[in-house]
Amino acid sequence: MRRKGLASMAVNTVASTSDTTSADAPAGSVSLGPAAALSCRECGERSPLGPDFACGVCFGPLEVAYELPTGDAEGLRRRIEAGPASIWRYAPLLPVPEDVAAKPNTNPGFTKLVRADNLARELGVTGELHVKDDSGNPTHSFKDRVVAIAVEAARAFGFTTLSCSSTGNLAGAVGAAAARAGLRSCVFIPHDLEQGKVVMAAVYGGELVGIEGTYDDVNRFCSELIGDPAGEGWGFVNVNLRPYYAEGSKTLAYEICEQLGWRLPDQLVIPIASGSQLTKIDKGLRELIALGLVEDRPYKIFGAQAAGCSPVSQAFKGGHDVVRPVRPDTIAKSLAIGNPADGPYVLDIARRTGGAVEDVTDEQVVDAIKLLARTEGIFAETAGGVTVGVTRKLIESGRLDPALTTVVLNTGDGLKTLDAVAPSSGPTAVIRPTLDAFRDAGLG
Repeated sequence: MRRKGLASMAVNTVASTSDTTSADAPAGSVSLGPAAALSCRECGERSPLGPDFACGVCFGPLEVAYELPTGDAEGLRRRIEAGPASIWRYAPLLPVPEDVAAKPNTNPGFTKLVRADNLARELGVTGELHVKDDSGNPTHSFKDRVVAIAVEAARAFGFTTLSCSSTGNLAGAVGAAAARAGLRSCVFIPHDLEQGKVVMAAVYGGELVGIEGTYDDVNRFCSELIGDPAGEGWGFVNVNLRPYYAEGSKTLAYEICEQLGWRLPDQLVIPIASGSQLTKIDKGLRELIALGLVEDRPYKIFGAQAAGCSPVSQAFKGGHDVVRPVRPDTIAKSLAIGNPADGPYVLDIARRTGGAVEDVTDEQVVDAIKLLARTEGIFAETAGGVTVGVTRKLIESGRLDPALTTVVLNTGDGLKTLDAVAPSSGPTAVIRPTLDAFRDAGLG
């Protein structure tokens, strides 16, 4: 199957009323703000808004097409800036109802963009280096963003149970969002996840089911459950609600540009699990350009993977368009998706923007977690260690320009992946409670 060019994908992103076809949702059927239809990323076929994830013509992946506000960039900018300090400030650009901010939700987003000057000195960066730290979200990962959007779609389509397949962070985000929204939750995870993520997913009172196997096995099971009567009334945020869920990642692009003073960063380093986050950040940047909210100029997107699960990185380095599945073996379990659905689109974006896809070993991941903590006081989970480690590797190889404005993503809190750093972390010294012992230890 050949993928559509990115230019034609952009047409589906910012559609005017005249672009709407007869396949679009009838007026009043579903109220999801500017969302007009679902559009196939492969053949461009449009269909009504609904809980669908695959094109009925070519079985390609579906994404949301919009009728976005055009013609008054300054007015839109003022409206956004006057909005709530959450992703709902961008409601005019998202598939959510206009009154979304008034509904019971976890209200994620507008997390810190940290100017990382100490880290920059360590890495030899002379331009601006920022860390977009999404550990400040309600369940301490970026997954709160995507789940918040999925909850609104679940409400619109009348689902009563919220579900997902998860490598950990998503399970916690779904449990919290369902509890807040008054929905039942039942989430599925690989049986061998980090204990911190298991506890966080379970504490919200929903059903948590461990599946013997990898994340890809879990995801396959959930796809089967959707077609079974046992799954009736269930909204799987990353399966039958995936087109809406994925749009939540665009808010990272919106926030980064707004926090930079409504300008594009020159370079972004983004972790890759399924690849959806990276592709939607690119979509968000292109939307801001099309709407006149930022100046149109080049930017580069770099993808980051752990060496023990690096199918996209391997394809990029090999010059391939096909991403060959692998069996994950890495401490970065939140990125351990061996068959990433958006892998081919990640390759397109990295090549189109002049970026790259790189990977780092587990040892380099741990070193990078400690580096970020030591220099900026940010304790990243393993995925953040991957992005920082890849950033260092890209600088050392000359592929990332240290003189440009660069944004590195940390997508989760290190407290969720303590096992990764615990073996090499502990007290500097253990002493008796006396001044002489303190001096003898050389701590004065």
